[in-house]
Amino acid sequence: MKAYICQDWGDADSLEFGEVPSPELSKGHVRLSVKAVGMNFADTLMIEGKYQVRPDRPFVPGSEVSGEIIEVGEGVEGLAVGDRVMGLGLGALAEEAVLPAANVFPIAESMSWEQAAGFPVAYGTSHVALTRRANLQKGEKLLVLGASGGVGLTAVEIGKKMGAEVIACASTDEKLAVTKEHGADHLINYAKGDLKDQVKALGGADVVYDAVGGEAFDAALRCVNWEGRIVVVGFASGTIPQIPANRLLLKSISVTGIFWGAYREHNRPVIDESQKELMQWFEQGALNPHISKIVPFEKAPEAFKALTGRTATGKVIVSLT
Repeated sequence: MKAYICQDWGDADSLEFGEVPSPELSKGHVRLSVKAVGMNFADTLMIEGKYQVRPDRPFVPGSEVSGEIIEVGEGVEGLAVGDRVMGLGLGALAEEAVLPAANVFPIAESMSWEQAAGFPVAYGTSHVALTRRANLQKGEKLLVLGASGGVGLTAVEIGKKMGAEVIACASTDEKLAVTKEHGADHLINYAKGDLKDQVKALGGADVVYDAVGGEAFDAALRCVNWEGRIVVVGFASGTIPQIPANRLLLKSISVTGIFWGAYREHNRPVIDESQKELMQWFEQGALNPHISKIVPFEKAPEAFKALTGRTATGKVIVSLT
């Protein structure tokens, strides 16, 4: 099969594209004919050797995928050859991928391959972050930092579905326009005025969804309301903030993290129930996955560059169809 290989840590141009053996199908796994791959900022960090998980090299990058099941391993129940599915597992940037059956989810007939490929991680992260970690309530003000990005835009949609008043923050008016299309009530451009003052003028934030870190986190900490909750999702700014504990004490603020992938190991039912509810919301029309760029398989490095160059809104997808 054709695949991209990371032989050594580096940028997207260092990936090798060529023929490799198809992965072996083991017990409890399924083989997919890959139709599309959802690209995440974590993928760029992984090939650079900067992610919290460093795979043994060489490896095939990409971990979010949609496709058709073409082979089922021993012990797999509830999945069959021909099923349309989305799934998770390293090795997605290839013509075939072998995934644990537990990481594979059926998709709605109305969902395209491209929508499915970008669905599980971004929507799953935001759903668990807002429902389980932040306990977002109807009528609360939700501040989303990096609101036009892959996970940020899903937080906007899920926050609206849960009845929150959503404040979207992004770096350009063009990006903010996308968040408005997906339900944001208030728009804040980082480059136009002080973030803290603008949020305070709107009544502060009860919940902060932060995939950015750095100065944006510091500003959000200063405008969160009494008993506010901040969910740390990632550090797209490249800077991990240091939290002054006295600020948490003064307003009884809670800061919590969400590493969605770890739930697969530590509390699998959380992911299963989350994905089931999210697919129901999609079928109801409450979720509208936004794809800003679709890249053909032969030009997959362009997808990495769209992420590192901060030019993308929503999801970037590599298509094999």
